[in-house]
Amino acid sequence: MPALLARVLPASALLTACLLLPASLSADSASAAAENAPDQRDKPYLVLVSIDGFRWDFAERYGATHIASIGQRGLQAQALRPAFPTLTFPNHYSIATGLLPPRHGLVANEFPSAARDRWYFYKDRSTVQDGTWYLAEPIWVTAERAGLRTAAYFFVGTEADVAGIRPTHWNAFDADISGEDRVQQVLDWLVEPPATRPHLVTLYFEDVDDSTHWYGPGSAESLAAIHRVDRQVGRLLEGIAALPHGDQVYVVLVSDHGIAPYRPDREPLVLDKIVDLDGTRVVEGGPYAWIYFETGDESRPATTRDAINARWDCGRAMLPEEAPADWQVTASPRYPDLLVQADPGCAVISSASKRHKITPGDHGWAPDMPEMSGIFYVMGPGIPPGTRTGPLHVTDVYPLLLSILGLAAPGTLDGDAAALSAALPGLLPRPTLK
Repeated sequence: MPALLARVLPASALLTACLLLPASLSADSASAAAENAPDQRDKPYLVLVSIDGFRWDFAERYGATHIASIGQRGLQAQALRPAFPTLTFPNHYSIATGLLPPRHGLVANEFPSAARDRWYFYKDRSTVQDGTWYLAEPIWVTAERAGLRTAAYFFVGTEADVAGIRPTHWNAFDADISGEDRVQQVLDWLVEPPATRPHLVTLYFEDVDDSTHWYGPGSAESLAAIHRVDRQVGRLLEGIAALPHGDQVYVVLVSDHGIAPYRPDREPLVLDKIVDLDGTRVVEGGPYAWIYFETGDESRPATTRDAINARWDCGRAMLPEEAPADWQVTASPRYPDLLVQADPGCAVISSASKRHKITPGDHGWAPDMPEMSGIFYVMGPGIPPGTRTGPLHVTDVYPLLLSILGLAAPGTLDGDAAALSAALPGLLPRPTLK
């Protein structure tokens, strides 16, 4: 076990990390010889921070002063609109690639291969670390290819060998590692000598999402989590400001989606009370249920759709081709045969035994539900304090990341390279295609 891992992990988490990781991989896989290419060392530094489930209005509503200060020192978008579905893995990877889920491959937190003989599951390390599931090149792979060293204290995709490449430093996700330890490691990376100092660092916090799921938006527990993460962000900003090269560091703060409560006046739709689910696999989260039919009549998805819609007035079942155009659901076999989507605040579950899926706070409703939007803040050299812009889409973040690091996009993007041009005219070059 490398000394760096022993220094970063608390003793209680050290054994967990050793047990979870394959013997050939360490929690921090950096090579001692990994250096930035000489012609890349004068580029700025970028810290990409994600606060899972941090809704667009949480900072102002609940007094997250350090988070809000990033917008005061730089730019704040009105909101960051998520892609469909409004789940963690699809939206994080859209931020990292500038692509919508059908193009980057992570269409949900759980989905099948094309042959439906294997399943990706966000809690299964063997699939999370298997780069063949990821159909697009994330920003850290593009940076590594260009000769820039990168580091990740968690972010969707950073554990995987996408095209055989991982960040120079990466860590297998472990919720037992405190936010304080994560921030300290980021600062330790940023004080390395220029030859090895990472130019792109990711940092992820799940605390707000977890607490708000279990206790609901506005609860004492959710507010406590918001303030914990806010203090950790404050420590990050303080540490960056103290660096001799702190004025060369950009901080981009995002969230993957927002979060909202269920309507107390509506009971969930229980699917197996009205349709036959034999021969299906249902992926569900409370606001949605995705039904994969294993065998049987090709007309079964349509007849199941009709039976559900005849009995439900708080949502809709639809074939993939019937989904709203802006959801960008394609014919990919990773999508289900039938989408069952609840209206805002309503719920659907496969059976009464799945009632635990309905938590006091949740996400997974349609992307246009206001409470599903997250945050976007950025500060750094050349960004005027107090800059404001309207809502952005999660895919619009990536072109800015490329521009900051002076990288070329590996292909066509779904994100709008000009989305921030009105707010930041001429500050950052538009990314170019390879």
